[in-house]
Amino acid sequence: MDTQPSLVPTRRVLIGSLAAGLPIDEATLVLDLGPDHPSRAGLLEIHLTVAGDIVTAARVLPGAMHRGVEKLFEVRDYRQILMLADRHDWQAPFFGELAAAETFEGMLRLEPPARAVGVRILLAEHTRILSHLGFLGWTVADEPDLAARVRATREALRRSTTALTGNRVHPMVARIGGVSVDPDPAWLTGEADLMVRVEELAGALGTHGFPGAGVAPVTEELVDAFGLSGPLARSAGVRLDSRLTAPAYADLLDHLHAPPSTAGDAHARFAALAAECGDSARMVQHVCHHLPAGPIQERLPRIVKLPEGETYHFVEAPLGRSGFHLVSRGDKTPWRMKLRSPSFPHVAALEALLPGTRADDVETVLASVGYVIGDLDK
Repeated sequence: MDTQPSLVPTRRVLIGSLAAGLPIDEATLVLDLGPDHPSRAGLLEIHLTVAGDIVTAARVLPGAMHRGVEKLFEVRDYRQILMLADRHDWQAPFFGELAAAETFEGMLRLEPPARAVGVRILLAEHTRILSHLGFLGWTVADEPDLAARVRATREALRRSTTALTGNRVHPMVARIGGVSVDPDPAWLTGEADLMVRVEELAGALGTHGFPGAGVAPVTEELVDAFGLSGPLARSAGVRLDSRLTAPAYADLLDHLHAPPSTAGDAHARFAALAAECGDSARMVQHVCHHLPAGPIQERLPRIVKLPEGETYHFVEAPLGRSGFHLVSRGDKTPWRMKLRSPSFPHVAALEALLPGTRADDVETVLASVGYVIGDLDK
């Protein structure tokens, strides 16, 4: 955004480039956080009360894109759900299908083959980088060369996803008991080389520096009150990361570091995203060089039924904890299946983070608090 109109006591903020058709007046501010930022889809509205140049109150209005995905889950069989579950966080779709597959496997007491677990880690950390870079692009909007590197690296990651899975955005390769793709040596070599580029880019982003020092700090109390997780919590000194205790990551913990700052402000949030890109790149390289041999899928009957009972399982998605509460009555479809996504609590926390912020820093706050609209309006 090049200019901002003078602020009035009550201001409506529309986020994204899709405000066409909405009533726009002098009290409306449309923020566009760049071509790669997931907020570009729009469909989130915030009402601000401003005194002077300070925000004194904020009211978030989500719900413009309610998809009813949880009710759709309940009329799909468990294999169909895997394909549907990667469509709410379109920045990191693989984590939806991964969380669903692991939830079902937990109830079945089914262990995927070691090679399948390795492929899942590859795709998870590859996707984490894709997601983080989408948010970090905003921080280098004033540096054309670095912004071009961010976009080129994201495009290279998309091409690598396509080469392995056949799909550019939604991998759709998680299966109950494994995965449907098996990377060959040439793909693994190319992926490891790509991770070297990611490490270099993460270092360049850190050297360039990040805005937002002292802006809208998240505290431990806010983490507890709103159920915040992921880099948003870790950058506030609350080290919530399920990978630290996940058996699949046991050999990768040397590559998993604490964030460079725990100040909790917007600067710390951006710095955490960049540092995690480097961590994920090193984990992917390790797996590429040490991927176990063997099968990628356990054999299952054509119709999968889960035993009667209920469970809750989550994975460490790029934005935070993403998982499912599942209730089964022993049928081939769930009786209840609720999605716990990180975007909703993050956006809810804006009502506590924005008050006290300078009006000129509202864009910085929104750019640093991660959410995806499909993950929010689930």
